Amino acid sequence: MKEIALPLLDDDHPHDECGIVGIFAPNENVASMAFFGLFALQHRGQEAAGIAVANGFTIRLHKDVGMVSQVFNVTNMEPLQGHYAIGHTRYSTTGSSSLHNAQPFMVETMHGPIAVAHNGNLVNSPALRQELLQRGVGLSSTSDSEVITMMLAGARGSTWNERIRSVMKKWVGAYSLVILTRDGVYAVRDPWGFRPLSVGLLPGGGHAAASESCALQTLGCVAIREVKPGEIIALSKSALTVQQALPPNPRQAACVFEFVYFARPDSIWNGKNVHEVRQRLGRQLAIEKPAEADVVVPIPDSAIPAAIGFSEQSGISYNIGFVKNRYIGRTFIQPTESLRQQGVALKFNALPTIVRGRRVVVIDDSIVRGNTTGPLIRLLRDAGAAEIHMRITSPPILHPCFMGVDMGTYDELIAHRLSVEEIRKLIGADSIGYLSLAGMMEAVGSANGYCTACFTGKYPVPVHHRLRKFGFDLQENEVDE
Repeated sequence: MKEIALPLLDDDHPHDECGIVGIFAPNENVASMAFFGLFALQHRGQEAAGIAVANGFTIRLHKDVGMVSQVFNVTNMEPLQGHYAIGHTRYSTTGSSSLHNAQPFMVETMHGPIAVAHNGNLVNSPALRQELLQRGVGLSSTSDSEVITMMLAGARGSTWNERIRSVMKKWVGAYSLVILTRDGVYAVRDPWGFRPLSVGLLPGGGHAAASESCALQTLGCVAIREVKPGEIIALSKSALTVQQALPPNPRQAACVFEFVYFARPDSIWNGKNVHEVRQRLGRQLAIEKPAEADVVVPIPDSAIPAAIGFSEQSGISYNIGFVKNRYIGRTFIQPTESLRQQGVALKFNALPTIVRGRRVVVIDDSIVRGNTTGPLIRLLRDAGAAEIHMRITSPPILHPCFMGVDMGTYDELIAHRLSVEEIRKLIGADSIGYLSLAGMMEAVGSANGYCTACFTGKYPVPVHHRLRKFGFDLQENEVDE
């Protein structure tokens, strides 16, 4: 089996499950367009990538583990010819990071081939998976996204719109989908609106859908709008066909963490510019948790806008205290033990000329497991910082996410195990301050319509707290044994 790309250090940020893209572009190289759309979404997942293309008769697919630029080349993209395409870049939340869990999933049906790319997580996937197995449906992966694919393959209806709508009624949880048939692409969003999905008009004709508006802008799209919760949008022929397949759930649950960390700052999420919201988070943090200091520094890159906002509100000068190696990412080359011991120094260096002898406010978006914050603070100490005041642009993460974000289990969440003061001592900061839930929602601009379950434990849909990322893998291993 091909070796899986591994991170050089255990990133403490939460991880989103995936980025997806769907394209209808007659007389264009849709595989190339899908590649660049995925490239713009690489921040959403670095474990695997895939592109499927349809030409009106058949679907061709290439996928593998690794980052987008590692998976695709001129040779393996050459056979991907057609007018319709979908693509996927993956970070796993249900199922391990191996090739059999890479997406898109493709299957032959009595209505022709389909391929599916999914961002999100179904909270009722174990029951749905068991139902498929009892019906004799074979499953080749441990991903809930394959469950979605196989349910679509067996769905009833005279059109794909009808088939998609019929199975949407059975899915509970987060799903933004792009679905490829031999002669069309469908963009689908769950009625709670958990995960992002946008659609736009391509300059040469046709349309594209993607997890974030930044990817559509990369493709040159205009008239970009977000897919509404419960909608099915067909990308085919010369116009979009929009169907409100399910009514939007009365309790809308857009993921607030898209603002805090996941989304690219140039994206629009839930009608708001991500960069501007992050600056407001920083300003609100400066109001709630001020510090006497000489310089404000962000942990790059997601905390940069918030650090600018904190600096503007507090009057403390902003500067770059860390230099980040943005190219280290994930690698197929294993570091030596001595390099592993370098930890965060493989990815970050502190700037002594900025922090030496100074009181430093460090801005970050979250502390999840607490395994990199302490080493980063030690880098600043070693660089000569006189005081270090840690400020976080979100409340403490107390509960796991079951909607498509890998935040770990209760036992792994540092704020679930330790008090704020215990966290401060553990990471070695002189002070620590989290943004309040009310302050975060004020910066976002609304206290309603968002999922904040990772902070409050109030989930928008019923969840099974034993649901685990590798649950299906464990079931398979138990059967094998």
